[in-house]
Amino acid sequence: MTRTEAGKSSLANASTYIPEGGPSRGREPARRRTLYPILILLAWLLIYVPGLSSPPLLDDADSVHAEAAREMVVRGDYVTLHANGIRYLDKAPLPYWLTAASYRLFGVSEFSTRLPLALLVLALLFAVYRLGANVYGEEAGLYAALIIVTAAGPYIFTRFFIPDIAIGLWLALGMAFFLRSLREERPSRLTCWGFAAAAAAGVLTKGLIGMVFPLGIVFLYLLLTGNLRHLLKLRLLSSTAVFLALAAPWHVLAALRNPPQGASKGFLWFYFLNEQFYRYLDKRIPRDYDKVSLVFFYGLLLVWLFPWSVFVPQGLAEIPRKLRNYRFGLDERQKANLLFALWAGAILLFFSFSTRQEYYTIPAVPGLALLTAGWLGRESQSAPGSRLRRSGMISAGVLFGAGVAAFLVSVGLAWFAQTPPPGTDLSDLLKKNPAMYALSFGHFFDLTAQAMGMFRLPLVITGCALLLGGALCWWLRRRNAVFHSNLALAAAMCVVMFCVHLALITFLPVLGSKELAVAIQRQYRPGEIIEVDGEYTRASTVNFYTGIQLHLLNGRVNDMWYGSLFPDAPRVFDDDASFAALWRGPQRVYFITPDAARARWLETMAPAYELATSGGKYVFSNRPAPVLP
Repeated sequence: MTRTEAGKSSLANASTYIPEGGPSRGREPARRRTLYPILILLAWLLIYVPGLSSPPLLDDADSVHAEAAREMVVRGDYVTLHANGIRYLDKAPLPYWLTAASYRLFGVSEFSTRLPLALLVLALLFAVYRLGANVYGEEAGLYAALIIVTAAGPYIFTRFFIPDIAIGLWLALGMAFFLRSLREERPSRLTCWGFAAAAAAGVLTKGLIGMVFPLGIVFLYLLLTGNLRHLLKLRLLSSTAVFLALAAPWHVLAALRNPPQGASKGFLWFYFLNEQFYRYLDKRIPRDYDKVSLVFFYGLLLVWLFPWSVFVPQGLAEIPRKLRNYRFGLDERQKANLLFALWAGAILLFFSFSTRQEYYTIPAVPGLALLTAGWLGRESQSAPGSRLRRSGMISAGVLFGAGVAAFLVSVGLAWFAQTPPPGTDLSDLLKKNPAMYALSFGHFFDLTAQAMGMFRLPLVITGCALLLGGALCWWLRRRNAVFHSNLALAAAMCVVMFCVHLALITFLPVLGSKELAVAIQRQYRPGEIIEVDGEYTRASTVNFYTGIQLHLLNGRVNDMWYGSLFPDAPRVFDDDASFAALWRGPQRVYFITPDAARARWLETMAPAYELATSGGKYVFSNRPAPVLP
C-alpha cells in the first residue's frame, strides 16, 4: 500500500470511528444494553444484601425508628407512632409503614428492618437508570445507577434507619415526570398526577421538604427558562387533589388522635411548627442535634460521591453557561443538565440557611450522579485523543493518586497498629469525644491509631481495592476502554463497601447494645425493671431486641420529652430519689450505664452486681445472677 493509500485508509477509519459505547444501533451495543439492568442488580446484590442481616441494629436513630415500626405492629396503630410506649410525633409515617409491613411478612429481625430501605435503593437505581437513559442514552443511565450504588454516601447513610435516600427516589420520579411534561404539548393526567404522587410520597416520608424540594426545583427551572406559564399546563386543580388525597389523610388523623392534652400542645404544633419550621430556624425544642459548617457541608457532598466525585467538575461544566440561552436555545440534553444541577443546587441552598446534618445532602446525590453520568456517557462516545478523553484521563489520574495514598495510609495503619490481645473490648482503645456525638457518625472520631489494630483486614483490603480500582480506571482509559474503566472502578467499590460492612461489625459493640440485651433477656423474669442511665437512645436497642419497656433515669429529654407530656404517658421516668427506692426495693433492677464509676454510686444504696459489659457500656443488677441450668 502506498503512503497516500495508507493516509486515505487512516482518514476513512477516523471518520467511521465507532466509540466503545457504540451507536444507538448495532449488534454489540444492543447486546451490551441488555446487560445493563443485570449489572445494576448485581452491584446492588453484592453491596446491599450482605448488610441485611448483620450487624445488629445500632443505638439511637436506627433502633428508635425500628422500635417505632415494631410498636406500630404490636399496637395495631398505624397513625400515631410510639417508641418505648411513648408518643413519638417527630416523623412522617411512610418509612414506618413499609417496615411494619416487612415485620408482618417476615417477622421482626435485622433483615426485615433493613429490607424496605434496601428495596428503596434498588428502586432509585432503576429510576435514575431510566431517567438517564431517556436523556443521555442507555450507557449514561447505567453510569448514573452505578454512581449511586457504589458511592460512599448513599451506602453509609443506608446503614441505619433514616429515610433521606427515599427522598432522592421521590425526587427522581418527580423530575422524570416533569421532564416528560416539557416534551408533551399538553401534559397528560399520568404525567401531572405522577408528579403530584411523588411529591405526596416525599411529604409522607420526611415532612414538608418532600413538597418544597420538587416544587422549588421546578419553579427555579421555569423561572430561569422564562416558561412559568408551563405551570398552567400541569392540571393544577386535579394534581393538587391527587396530592391532598394521598398526603392529607394521615395528617388529619394524627391531629385528631393527638390533640392538645395536659402540658402538650398536640400533634400539629410539634410536628409542623416545632419539628419542621423551628428546626429549620435552629429553634427546635429540645435542641438535641448539632450542625456542620457550610464549608464542611458542601465538601462532604464530594465525599459522599467518592470515588466518582473526580468526574463531578466535568459534569458541572455541562450546565449551560449563557443565561440568554435558557430562554431560547436549550436542547433536550441541556434542559436536563440545567434541571439536574438545580436539583442539587436547590437542596444545598435550602440548607445553607438552616440547621445542617452531614447527611442532609443525600437527596442531592442522584441529581449530581445524573449530571456526572451524562458527561461520562459523552466521554465514552467521543473519539480517542479528544478533549473529553483527555479530561477523563486527568480525573482518572487524580483518582489513581488518591488510590496510591489510600493504599499507603491504610496498609501503614494496619502494619504499625499493634494487634490487641484476644478478648479486648474496642471501647478500651478509643478516645472519647462526646462533643461530636450529636453528629451521625460522631463516634468514629473516637478512633485511635491503637484501635486500628482491630480493623486490619478491612483496612488492607480497602487499600488494595482503592489502589487497584484507581489503577485500572486510569490504565483502561489510556487504552481508550472508557466503559470497562468505569466498570472496573464500580467493581473495586463493591469490595470497598464490603470492607465498610466488616468494619461496622467490628465497631458494633460501641454503636449498639444487642449483647447487653441478650445478657439481660437470658435472666429476665416478668415484673423486673430495666433502667437506662440517661436518655433513651443510649440503649434503645435493648428495648427493640427484648420488647420490654425501659425505665429512664433522668431521661425525660430529647426523643422522649414531648411524648411524656401527654397524660397517658407511661410512668417510666425516674429521678435519683425514685430510682434509689427501686434499687433498694424487692424487684430486680437491671441498670444500663456507659459509666463504670456508677457502680460506686449504686453501692451506696444496695449491693451492685455486674451482669455484663460490652462496648464501654455496663449492666449492673441489685441482685446476683441466678444459677442457670
